Amino acid sequence: MSARLRNLNPYELHKYLVNVYCLNNKGATNLLTRDASKDRTDLDIIRENHKFLWEEDDVADTWERQLAKKYYDKLFKEYCICDLSRYKENKVALRWRIEKEVVLGKGQFQCGNKKCNSDQELKSWEVNFAYVEEGERKNALVKLRLCPDCSVKLNYKSKRREIKRLKKNRKSKKDRGKNVNNKKSEENSTEATETVNEASTSSGIQTTENNQESLWKKGVQETEEKSREEEFEEYLEDLLL
Repeated sequence: MSARLRNLNPYELHKYLVNVYCLNNKGATNLLTRDASKDRTDLDIIRENHKFLWEEDDVADTWERQLAKKYYDKLFKEYCICDLSRYKENKVALRWRIEKEVVLGKGQFQCGNKKCNSDQELKSWEVNFAYVEEGERKNALVKLRLCPDCSVKLNYKSKRREIKRLKKNRKSKKDRGKNVNNKKSEENSTEATETVNEASTSSGIQTTENNQESLWKKGVQETEEKSREEEFEEYLEDLLL
């Protein structure tokens, strides 16, 4: 026995011999590996504590929730990115854009579908996103920019989103028609009032003309009577002379 082993107490010598015996067996080194089944990365913590929408009342009371809230604050929450791979089951996955996608214009100037990069004839859609978070059902209105093909996939099961847009357009057209009709009725009413005013003014002119004629006739008659009286007075004066 070496001098090092002689200086060991019985317990330490026992551990040394057991370890040497175990390590000499085939596959014994696997017992020395660390159990990594409970290890978690930052991404795992964010996935566990992530929220699609954080409200002002939500408090990040743990460091895990603080990490998830910090990640949420860095997201750009104007347009969404969607996954339409299961559109036939009426299941659409949505998430906010990251900085790289905002720089590339993904979701705004390019189609918001994760697997589509088209930038032609994009349409804006307002989607009521229903999801389950922490065992609670929630709803959120989000905006999507999709190409025509992806728009068909989004409205595969129901056309309610598209019908709402059509109804709005029809209502706007009806309102425009009503405004046009109101303008026409106002123009007709103004024309009618103008004709009535013209008629009244013409009648007023006629009445004034008639009045003037009557006054002229009266003046002529009075002058004739005065001349007759003067002639009669002159005749009497001649007789008296």
